[in-house]
Amino acid sequence: MSKWKQHPREFKAKLALDTLQGEDTVSGLASRFGVHTTMTDQWKRSLVTLSAAAGERRKQMKSR
Repeated sequence: MSKWKQHPREFKAKLALDTLQGEDTVSGLASRFGVHTTMTDQWKRSLVTLSAAAGERRKQMKSR
């Protein structure tokens, strides 16, 4: 049995988006959703990185 809790992608994305919106602090969101603030920051960074990469690919596809 794993001691780490597995969160679905949808949950991570929702929390990351809420973090980016800035309506609540990272620690407030982490507390409300029951996760560590480090995980919240990691998911936020992942969302920003993936979004930037998707935008870059889209730009490359348009220029072809």
